[in-house]
Amino acid sequence: MKTVTPVALLHLCLCVTAAVSGSGSTETALTAEKGDVAILPCYTLGNVTPTLTSWIKNGKEVVKGGIYSPSPSLGQRLAVLHDGSLNIRAVLPMDEGTYLCNSTLPGNNIFHACVLLQVTNGPENVSLSIGPATALSNGTLIVYRGSTVSFNCSGSSYPSQQLTWAFRGAGSSNQSLASAPGPWLDFSIQNVQPSAQGVYSCKANNTVSLQAANKSTELLVYYAPDRHPECVWDPAQDPSHVLFNCTWFGAYPAPTLLWGEDQGDQAAGWKGHVYKSEVTESLSVVLNRSMLEDGQTLRCAAHHPALAAGKQKSCSFNLKYPYPKGEPMATALEGSSITLTCTEHVSIPPANTTWRKGLQQEDIVPGSKYVLTEEGPVLKLTIHNISKDDEGVYFCRSENPLAVRELEVYLTVKNSSAYTGGVIGFFIAALIVGIAAIVAKTIYSSRHRICLGDGFGRMEEDQGDVLSLVESDDEQIFQDAVPRLPPITNGLRTTLVQIHRIPSSDHEDTETADRSPQDDTVQIETSADLVTF
Repeated sequence: MKTVTPVALLHLCLCVTAAVSGSGSTETALTAEKGDVAILPCYTLGNVTPTLTSWIKNGKEVVKGGIYSPSPSLGQRLAVLHDGSLNIRAVLPMDEGTYLCNSTLPGNNIFHACVLLQVTNGPENVSLSIGPATALSNGTLIVYRGSTVSFNCSGSSYPSQQLTWAFRGAGSSNQSLASAPGPWLDFSIQNVQPSAQGVYSCKANNTVSLQAANKSTELLVYYAPDRHPECVWDPAQDPSHVLFNCTWFGAYPAPTLLWGEDQGDQAAGWKGHVYKSEVTESLSVVLNRSMLEDGQTLRCAAHHPALAAGKQKSCSFNLKYPYPKGEPMATALEGSSITLTCTEHVSIPPANTTWRKGLQQEDIVPGSKYVLTEEGPVLKLTIHNISKDDEGVYFCRSENPLAVRELEVYLTVKNSSAYTGGVIGFFIAALIVGIAAIVAKTIYSSRHRICLGDGFGRMEEDQGDVLSLVESDDEQIFQDAVPRLPPITNGLRTTLVQIHRIPSSDHEDTETADRSPQDDTVQIETSADLVTF
């Protein structure tokens, strides 16, 4: 409990006092909190102790006492002190009102005092509400970026109060957001942003007693980026191991990241083996070859309260074996240069591709002899000044954390003399074929000058217009005259042909004696050397 001291009365205290010779009066206003002790003064002009004092409220005497009165008992709420003041214990709202003091001083002088007592209450029942919001176990409230948030503050005070919303955030301190008299105070924030995160206070101030009360709560603004996490891989020191890293920055609070094998529809929830899960913005996992296989899908999923229920953001890798491609055979001449080409672009994670020589797969050291060139997914090996020692098998070796795959290329080295002989042989063969074609074409174009004789035909050396036709030995000799045809346009006569039999060799001598010379040949008469058929 506390004692309330008097303050100057701002308005006139109307007290009806009797005009008595030698008397005086004062006017005073007091305020007291409910439950406090209030002392209402009476005579304050000197050190004189009144002999008798009475207190009247609303025309009715409530208490009387003086220097000869006993001290008030503990059970009395109202009592007159020795100096004439009125002591009120445990002030109640009903004690509010105007009090008149009549005090008798030595010498029968009368003093009057008028006191206005105002009983104040509150502020009390101060409360606040923020919504829509989700409350954590410690009372902290959560809202989501982009939403509309309403704030309400209320309290009760007598006789009046002033309500104020105050904010303390990372970039401000005790900033006043809204203030007004009355039992409640409302305001709202549209499209709330992370800058609205902080401590909000509802303050109630009694305008009479100047007593104040407040209530505060912390408000957190949750948010998550619209983009998906970023999945990357980094090679490990051991080529059969790989480090997969997933990052998702820009979320508050930190998200839960999960690395695992995707074996189902992510819309229905995670269905694969989980390798690692943490509340962090960056999550790494190291996997070895025994845990990886061709066609396997590794996924990093990000979970956050700001995402819709059951939703997640994710990124993934679809793992693939390496597959180097190129020509398996190559040929080169001694002293020349050749470039072996190998292409590998399908592996995930990307494979490390190298050229190696021999069945022992010795590493090829770049230099003046061997030149390695990489053009995107194409790896070229150029061999200069080739010799027989360079002949053999070369391997294009591609390795990623899943597997090792090789392309085998066999290089054949030939000397220049063998190559020259081959070229000459090819040239001679082409020349023979060309000559044969020319001869055949010449014979075909002169086919009308060919005579068949001696069993196959014969051309008379001195007579270009005689044709002999030979029949078989078994046929009889017949002679038939060919009727003379009308002359052709050039005036030449047509040909008369006689066909006769030539005997076989076994009885040639017998028949030769019997034949006349005219039977030996068939003459074709024409006026020109050219025979027309």
